[in-house]
Amino acid sequence: MFSSIFSTSAPVDPTARNLFPVSEAFRDNELFGELEPKDTEWLCAGGFVTETQIFYIAADNGASVMCQVIHSAVGEIDVNLTGISLWYPTIQFVFKYYDPKTKKIIWKSVNVNNFVTPPPGLDKRSSKADEFSITYKHTPGSDNPESYTIISNLSADLQLSFTIVRPASAPGWKVGKGPKGGYTYLGPDTAKPEGYAIHRFWPHFRATGHLIHAGKAETLQGPGVMIHAIQGMRPNLLAASWNFANFQSEQHGGVSAIQMEFKTCDSHGPKGAGSGGVWVNVGSLVIGGKLVTVTAETKYPNEEPVNNGVVSRTTHLNPIADPHTGYNAPQQIRFEWQGPSILPDAPGTFKAKLEVDLGGLENPKGLIEKVDVLAEIPYALKMAVNYLAGTKPYIYQWQNLVNLSITGPESVVPGLSNGLEIAGVLFNEASFIS
Repeated sequence: MFSSIFSTSAPVDPTARNLFPVSEAFRDNELFGELEPKDTEWLCAGGFVTETQIFYIAADNGASVMCQVIHSAVGEIDVNLTGISLWYPTIQFVFKYYDPKTKKIIWKSVNVNNFVTPPPGLDKRSSKADEFSITYKHTPGSDNPESYTIISNLSADLQLSFTIVRPASAPGWKVGKGPKGGYTYLGPDTAKPEGYAIHRFWPHFRATGHLIHAGKAETLQGPGVMIHAIQGMRPNLLAASWNFANFQSEQHGGVSAIQMEFKTCDSHGPKGAGSGGVWVNVGSLVIGGKLVTVTAETKYPNEEPVNNGVVSRTTHLNPIADPHTGYNAPQQIRFEWQGPSILPDAPGTFKAKLEVDLGGLENPKGLIEKVDVLAEIPYALKMAVNYLAGTKPYIYQWQNLVNLSITGPESVVPGLSNGLEIAGVLFNEASFIS
């Protein structure tokens, strides 16, 4: 088993392309691939595959809420009554609550028991364990055709319950239609890839629910984003770093701007090993409660980005060496979107841009925390990443109030053709793996 998991055999031609980014797989007018039922089913694959379903909520009290289920095929060895060693995947439920006014953080990560998908009477878009249940519901033809109900009892002093509702006007998406939509492949043969990455999104939902912590109940509601992602490769071989942006606002009927970006390791690029460091970025805009465009862009090392009609870009500004983590942390980040309309009744181009000031190391702005990843991931995966690669990954998490500048066809929102400034909350992450 381990020989297949950790195999890194080289291609016959060492200069052959061994990266096929999703950001180059489809034409500009084909970037929107509406999610199909199977896209958000749990895969639960073997090998070195990590799968996650995560909900980010921008609560109306200013707090941020995260609920995440992680299925890691790198699990634990057990021995049954016959003495045979069995390999079990590790499944975690992770919850995080952050209140920027009080700086209060509630964090809980639980290795769950008796994970099942699908639960009896449901399909694989639902899952449950002793500690939680996530139930998917489909109501076709309604204004809110899809929903999830999350119920979790994580400890004696922490329980939560949320209903997540996706409006019909903001469909779930991946980059590109069909079974290969959304996939970035690593390795010289896309039919037998060394690894892959895929992200599927609900770009804008409405959450309502409550949290009970230490005997105190709190009602929460607000917009958010859901992501179902799979990494079909050891994390330290798939990417050297990641960026994530989640801007949410309830102005003008709902505005959302999201991006997910990763930088490949040096081992995967247009000319094989040594040509990596390629940025692969996907994103979308919701304006007036409607998904209006999906964006995707590739940036190669030592090349300046070119605006060819679609822009999906994260730029770290004024990075500074952080002795706490050993990485160069940005002091500002710029996020940019530009793409063609997917609305039949509103042709044209949508653009958005925001720049967030994160402060310096001494006086950070909006920094929630610097997450030591190895302190949180399952033990077996930790050992594989740390021992085999010698890496110490960190995730910087921030939340700030910002303005998003947007332009687009006037018919979507009055004043949009001349540009609008949208006030909202930005939750963003910068992850450094190696």
